[in-house]
Amino acid sequence: MTQARPRSLDLPEDATIPPRHPKAPGVGERTPPHGPACRGCADVPGGIRLESWVDDDRGEGGEPGHGVAVRSRMVVTEDMQGGPGLIHGGFLTAAFDECLGSVPALVTRACVTARLETDFRAPIPVGTTLWLRARLDGVLGRKYFVSAAARLDAEDGTLAGTARALFVQVGVEHFLRHSRPEDLEALGASPEQIRAARS
Repeated sequence: MTQARPRSLDLPEDATIPPRHPKAPGVGERTPPHGPACRGCADVPGGIRLESWVDDDRGEGGEPGHGVAVRSRMVVTEDMQGGPGLIHGGFLTAAFDECLGSVPALVTRACVTARLETDFRAPIPVGTTLWLRARLDGVLGRKYFVSAAARLDAEDGTLAGTARALFVQVGVEHFLRHSRPEDLEALGASPEQIRAARS
């Protein structure tokens, strides 16, 4: 009998949880936007406008936690509608990706989403406020394992969905190689830096 291979979202036994970076925002402070054009956290047309804060170290349900967590809020608007009067599932997944992705940034440099799994638990009506909470479950090398829950209208409201994700730490060269030059230049990268990363 062969042993089952672990799934990429399964937390390795030897994963650890590092402390928040000394320059990360403190508990209760807003997390900074990823960039001025981010459709997840920036106030831009077509964005979901997720607002996030660093959370304390209580765990889901109040059990002791580890201090690397984010709570987020998103108002479900008409523009997010899928089925009549309900959020499109892609917007819930985008909200999870944004909230989950804010967690690794509390301890390290940039990470990118490698895998994201969303479970839909209850309908989310247009006009409700969605509250999300994500926490770091563990780190192994460049891999960051994060989980989250979304609730309706209150931080202890009806469970609307859960998610688990794997993020991979990358360096600035990832963006220099793959992002549009005009976006990089708007953020201060020189044409020479961009060309050097792509050669």
